[in-house]
Amino acid sequence: MTDDTAVQARQREIASEHLLFKLMEYVEARHPGLLDFMEASLDHLGDPATDGTKDDEGVREIARRMIVGARKQGVD
Repeated sequence: MTDDTAVQARQREIASEHLLFKLMEYVEARHPGLLDFMEASLDHLGDPATDGTKDDEGVREIARRMIVGARKQGVD
């Protein structure tokens, strides 16, 4: 991966995460229960890697932290 490609991937990840958080906050504020629903789905989440980097629980932990962050942030 080139430096430019890595930078663009990082920027996309940051932008996507921000927009996802805002969407989660917005929907939860108008339809309480979204975050509970998402949290309950985490047992089905996994890492698709097929090599030694596979870490299902690591992926779930990132998702849990995102849900916790959305709960804390809320919509102002």
